Amino acid sequence: MTPAAAPSTKVFAESERLFPGGVNSPVRAFRAVGGQPVVIREGRGARITDLDGREFLDYVTSWGALILGHAPVAVTRALHEAIGRGTSFGMPTPYEVDLARLITSALPSLQRLRFVNSGTEATMSALRVARGFTGRHRIVKFAGCYHGHADLLLAQAGSGVATLGVPGSAGVPAAAVADTVVLPYNDREAVAQAFAAFRDEIAAVIVEPVAANMGVVRPAPGFLDDLREVTARAGAALIFDEVITGFRLGPGGAQERYGITPDLTTLGKIIGGGLPVGAYGGRAEIMEMLAPLGPVYQAGTLAGNPVTMAAGGATLRELSEPTIYGALEARSTALERGVAEAIGAAGIEACVVREASMLTVFFTPRPPMNFAEASSADTARFGRFFQAMLRRGVLLPPSQFEAWFVSAAHTEAEIETTVRAVSEALREIR
Repeated sequence: MTPAAAPSTKVFAESERLFPGGVNSPVRAFRAVGGQPVVIREGRGARITDLDGREFLDYVTSWGALILGHAPVAVTRALHEAIGRGTSFGMPTPYEVDLARLITSALPSLQRLRFVNSGTEATMSALRVARGFTGRHRIVKFAGCYHGHADLLLAQAGSGVATLGVPGSAGVPAAAVADTVVLPYNDREAVAQAFAAFRDEIAAVIVEPVAANMGVVRPAPGFLDDLREVTARAGAALIFDEVITGFRLGPGGAQERYGITPDLTTLGKIIGGGLPVGAYGGRAEIMEMLAPLGPVYQAGTLAGNPVTMAAGGATLRELSEPTIYGALEARSTALERGVAEAIGAAGIEACVVREASMLTVFFTPRPPMNFAEASSADTARFGRFFQAMLRRGVLLPPSQFEAWFVSAAHTEAEIETTVRAVSEALREIR
């Protein structure tokens, strides 16, 4: 008699019939690490449970959105209250004003802001308003920094220092990225050369101030300062993409941490409390180019959705508790230290890179400084490490080039459990 398929296997088989690759976002497919994706039933605190009843310590946390962990009481309560009043109106509500006040209080560089429904919408819209404000057409981005899937941002670096963008996805016409200049992250000389070549044509530089989409790659000393100086001198906008780092690196995000004031900022993840959201904002004179005040058009029927706004407001209020970031730092430091010790004990070629409560274990001899160095990682070994951790009840992001996220729900005991699992997994794959 053939044994019955596990519930998760049945569901994923049906998913493959309905969705391309069985998923609604590519990295969920586990193609980089092998095996079948974990199909989730529920989450509580720092743990998730799949359809087969297996429990995992979760370091994906909805790709960093769940800084408070799964189903925090305050957020769940706010959601119930908001849903009871209605789910969408297409009109202003007090919820969006409340969340905007919390954001601008923490990030004073956002003199005006606008809510959208995703990080992709936020970055796309910020670049549009920057072009409208400057009257210029070129943008500068950095290889390995992901800013969503808008056509103009799906460009990859070619040869040379200041390479004009070439499409990084089928279906993106060359014309869509012809004005996108792709530079190596952390390369100050490349930035100088790009501005020498295109100074009066560059509308904006967009950057993840701490890269988190090629794994965690920290900015080199002076790199962000140089970006601020060169853009200001050339009359171009500096855009910090803080979709991941906003409220993750502290209340004021990377801009507070590094003491840099960008012209525009994009936000997402955390400000929706786990629901779909994005936001962009910055200097009033730039943001007032937007309709209905100015000629730059952007709209969204569900922007400022009251349920999302309520969840975001509850999340940011919880994050305002004076001890929360200190506890996150302590847990993250303990995880980093334990992983580093495990790497040393295993005698394996790997390193751990951390910034606040996000980190990456790179299977490289030293911390990468750019996408080329990150791309040299041993991805096959990472896949074996991922599966070894999964067997030990720890879910990591299923890609070498993603960050692990520690939440406020992770306890000291759970960090210790994770470190033991890392030690065992590294010895297994040696």
